[in-house]
Amino acid sequence: MKSTEDDPMPQPPREPDVFDCCGNECGEACVWTIYQALKEKYQADLEAWQIRQLLKDD
Repeated sequence: MKSTEDDPMPQPPREPDVFDCCGNECGEACVWTIYQALKEKYQADLEAWQIRQLLKDD
């Protein structure tokens, strides 16, 4: 299995500042929509990483 150096823990996305949103309901381009998608990907990546770490310790 890969070491932690070869398989670093995923880092969460930076949450947008309140003023990053223009308030024009940009749909898919809205910073909050993009952030939510990145957060969901981060959560899935983190869970996969945690499983790899558990399997590595066996």
